[in-house]
Amino acid sequence: MTSETLAQAITRAGSAVELLRNQNWPAFTFPVAPEFTNWRDEQRSWSTTVALMDQSHHMTQLFLGGSDLLPLLESVSPNTFATFRPGVAKQLISVNEGGYLIGDGILFYNEDAPEGLVLIGHHILIDWIRFNVEKAAAAGKDVHHRLEPNSHMRQGPPTFYRYELQGPRADEVMEKLFGGPPPEVKFFHIGDFEIAGRAVKGLRHGMAGQPGFEFFGPWADNEAVLEAILDAGAEFDIRRVGAKAYSATPLESGWVPTPFPAVFDDDLAEYREWLPAARIGSVAGSHYSTDIRDFYMTPYDLGLGRSVRFDHDFHGRAALERHADAPRRRKATLLWNAEDVASVVRSQLEPGTPAKFLDFPKARYGLYQMDDVRLDGQSVGISTDAGYIAFDQLYMSLATIDVDVADGTEVEVVWGEDPISAKDSVDQDHRQVTIRATVAPAPYHEWARTVYRA
Repeated sequence: MTSETLAQAITRAGSAVELLRNQNWPAFTFPVAPEFTNWRDEQRSWSTTVALMDQSHHMTQLFLGGSDLLPLLESVSPNTFATFRPGVAKQLISVNEGGYLIGDGILFYNEDAPEGLVLIGHHILIDWIRFNVEKAAAAGKDVHHRLEPNSHMRQGPPTFYRYELQGPRADEVMEKLFGGPPPEVKFFHIGDFEIAGRAVKGLRHGMAGQPGFEFFGPWADNEAVLEAILDAGAEFDIRRVGAKAYSATPLESGWVPTPFPAVFDDDLAEYREWLPAARIGSVAGSHYSTDIRDFYMTPYDLGLGRSVRFDHDFHGRAALERHADAPRRRKATLLWNAEDVASVVRSQLEPGTPAKFLDFPKARYGLYQMDDVRLDGQSVGISTDAGYIAFDQLYMSLATIDVDVADGTEVEVVWGEDPISAKDSVDQDHRQVTIRATVAPAPYHEWARTVYRA
């Protein structure tokens, strides 16, 4: 069964929906300590002092090279490559022929790396890019790749360490590290630094709604660089962030970590014959349909429209132009009602069938969390990623909702499955409930603190 392709698995299950709703997907834990202190204070550190996040292990990396690589990437991505050059990074996206999102990841252009480019993220987009690279190479194109799975699936260390330094006191830590102000680096540009006598690259970006740097370099230097950062940050109350706290960073940054991949239409039939079924993941949640296309989302539904440029031909361009002219949904944060959240938790302690278990700090129980969002009994969106943020003391989720549902509107998130799927990760004895939630922007910080809590 391990060699079963996605196409074969869909035939066996009867439909793509039945396969993904019932397929087991292992509980995902980041290959770093769950907590270094406690996840609440670790979460608060990126809003109050400074946090150090170890990103060396949990993401898949695809190293890419060859003279035909950029034209190939341009042909399968709405991103522009007109100004892409060494020393910059971009959020790479790809769509199917219908203009629906396949996945996203961060593409680094490292001038002095042997393979030149590296795509980092969940395996969803990486698998699609791998398929296209292998197909192009078989046709004689000068393209090649090297896949580096995450530390759960790989023997030996990664190529690079990756340490994210973030928080209101991050610049003070860097001043101490560098003996002066850090060099000015534009957002999503890569700077050159030196830490503990080692050459270090740094990508300027933010993972939890705060500005920061992702420092990376050869794995052999990881201990020296880590020790130097922690020593410099000691007087600023630096906190190492464990897996539990780190898992909630998308809620603060407004990034949907695993959007549902639109790989089930006719244009990707060959890809489904190539892709192992075990890599497709599973769907969890109350959003239920017998049509797999009801799970699809466009880049505009998830706030990724900024990555789209119609300055070149690419797979899915015509359909994506139509989506751009009339976006149906938008990205939002849903701030869950405290009484309803408490009621779900309380149901675990009372007689009778409890509500679906609600975990802290994250409540996902499938690779793709898909919960129905309703307004006046009608479905108006999908809640995709839920959890708790200690600094704001709010339970929330990221969602894609109809564009005419305004910020401040109260909606309902349907929590729990009906019918209940056969996945090991879902409580077989639970009842479906609704949780009130207030629509807010994504990221939510300023609106929640000045309007919602005012």
